[in-house]
Amino acid sequence: MNAFEYLEPATVDEALAILAEHGDDARPIAGGTALVNLMKQRLVQPAYLVGLRRLTDLSTIAANGELRLGALCTHHELEISPHIQRAAPVLSEMLRRVANIRVRSMATIGGALAHADPNQDPPPVLIALDARVVVGSRGGERDLQVEALFTGYYETALAPGELITRIVIPAQPAASGAAFTKMLPQTQDDYATVSAAARLTVDGERIADARVAAGSVGETPLRLRAVERALVGQVAAPAILRDAATLAGDEVDPLSDIRGSAAYKRAVAAVIVRRTLEQALARARAGAPA
Repeated sequence: MNAFEYLEPATVDEALAILAEHGDDARPIAGGTALVNLMKQRLVQPAYLVGLRRLTDLSTIAANGELRLGALCTHHELEISPHIQRAAPVLSEMLRRVANIRVRSMATIGGALAHADPNQDPPPVLIALDARVVVGSRGGERDLQVEALFTGYYETALAPGELITRIVIPAQPAASGAAFTKMLPQTQDDYATVSAAARLTVDGERIADARVAAGSVGETPLRLRAVERALVGQVAAPAILRDAATLAGDEVDPLSDIRGSAAYKRAVAAVIVRRTLEQALARARAGAPA
């Protein structure tokens, strides 16, 4: 690694002041599971690291209609949170399958989103749940829908001096069900070949609303809007889900890598999305929380 100066602010305001002062030369660090590897590879060479571990205000989980997750909550803390298991169990289910317990005990949800790796599991689920991130800076706060946070491969809409402070998940509509599915290439702690998340809301026999997202299929996590449009207003029949899922192959833009060719991932995406829709629909009809 290149030499750097480590700074450890005691408050969020102090952290934001340091980030504003040093701009592109500073990087916040929480769990460090991604940033340290990038620094070792000299892909990122900050002059200042801003340690966030003293910012306990960003480590809380609150539920009051909506879920408010501090950006410094670790994956494991969220995985076992009773608030999340009650209000958004699909998020807990997904987090339980992220990497391994050592990674989950260190990696923070805010750091994962800021890292913007399109192969990560949390973004598709957060997109399906209509989540947004709250971004702080010395100039105040702004909200971004999770799908708007990602602008390119490992790139986000965050400006120098900005910091993700919390993630907000709204209360899910009544008669909704959500599901997450991923295909693993070899081991349980690897990145997915393809992943998908969906939330379906039903009104009688028809699909009243749909949110569908996929991971590992492009430069960013993708919201599959064509799939959603093909579902909304339709009778929730197996053929409708199958035909809508087929559209996923046209919406994704995967890269060929060690987990499969682009053509293979397109074919897998249609299958994974169909399975996810089927499970989300079953949960919506059962009245289970999303």
